[in-house]
Amino acid sequence: MELSTHPLSNATLSPCSYFASAGNSFFPLRRSASAIPRTGCRFQNRETADAGGGRRVALERRRRFWIDERENGGEEGGGESSSYASDDDVYLSLSEKPDRSTALLDDYEMEELDYASNPDHRSGYVAVLGKPNVGKSTLANQMIGQKLSIVTDKPQTTRHRVLGICSGPEYQMILYDTPGVIEKKMHKLDSMMMSNVRSAAVNADCVLVLVDACKVPEKIDEVLEEGIRDLKNKVPTLLVMNKKDLIKPGEIAKKLQWYEKFTDVDDVIPVSAKYGHGVEDVKDWILSKLPLGPAYYPKDIVSEHPERFFVAEIVREKIFMQYRNEVPYACQVNVVSYKTRPNAKDFIQVEIVVEKNSQKIIVIGKEGRALKLLATASRLDIEDFLQKKVYLEVEVKVKENWRQDEGLLKYYGYGGQIRAL
Repeated sequence: MELSTHPLSNATLSPCSYFASAGNSFFPLRRSASAIPRTGCRFQNRETADAGGGRRVALERRRRFWIDERENGGEEGGGESSSYASDDDVYLSLSEKPDRSTALLDDYEMEELDYASNPDHRSGYVAVLGKPNVGKSTLANQMIGQKLSIVTDKPQTTRHRVLGICSGPEYQMILYDTPGVIEKKMHKLDSMMMSNVRSAAVNADCVLVLVDACKVPEKIDEVLEEGIRDLKNKVPTLLVMNKKDLIKPGEIAKKLQWYEKFTDVDDVIPVSAKYGHGVEDVKDWILSKLPLGPAYYPKDIVSEHPERFFVAEIVREKIFMQYRNEVPYACQVNVVSYKTRPNAKDFIQVEIVVEKNSQKIIVIGKEGRALKLLATASRLDIEDFLQKKVYLEVEVKVKENWRQDEGLLKYYGYGGQIRAL
């Protein structure tokens, strides 16, 4: 593996870029069928894409009413204006359900969604709520069957609502993995994240509330208040006791009884999201609550988020794993440019935004070593996820108090929408 760098400026530590070139790909890229107009990029279910068990991801770039910048060689400007966004930006809403109307679909999509062939088919939205570090993302990843939400041992890793799609012949569950519910909101970012938690539950047909089975049982009123207080009608709610693998069976029974007695939920199920124990029981409960209806999405995809969203999340996960204390929480990761190059490795330009110059120095490290390590670890996971070789450029910038800037936060996707381009 080759790694080339730009030297640091001795004077001002101006924004520096480190490049991680691609090594050998472990898995071949599988090209999908011709693109079908639809916003975003569709990540094909690995079980559907490769029944033999290979960890392959097929990507379909589906577009509606916009031109992919990668095909046109364009770049996305960072924008320093007051609105932070250009007129050409296209956004995907994370608060609206797609239209089920078959009149909007062509013959290919009708076949994919398998309309009218199964009147007993169930589909709907599931909000996954809970305090930080209780295992919401781990559970969502287990249910979907592959890793979409980033997972670390640090609390409050998830910032955005991550839409994941879990499909079977008789059902389709659309999971909203949400940020952990926090009581003390220190920044505008925290408030907007909690707003996203509430709006995720607005569309929910049922709600999962996760708690840590290792901890002393406590009321979940705060989580329910933050998550579903805006709902006019009460939706079915399941309390999921996670991490049951870390406590004795006798303790599980006692805590289960406590939650059944002192919380306003419909059912309680103990699970180990890490090892998959009890996950099928959770799925069965969800299926019993979802309404009858056709699928919202084709069955072979697991998310409607664009590729760049997951690229940024992978880099952010590596930041949480590599750095300590306040630094990971002060970092925002944006994909500035993503270009597909037919005769070369795909080019991805990423910026890491921090609040202070001292944080920038830590992220870069002595002689750039920390940033080179981060870029290499990120590139390897990005290649595994995209199933193609990439050339990754990482740049560090300072934007003071970005976590308090509402306009900038909306531009970064914390206003309930993410940029499609």
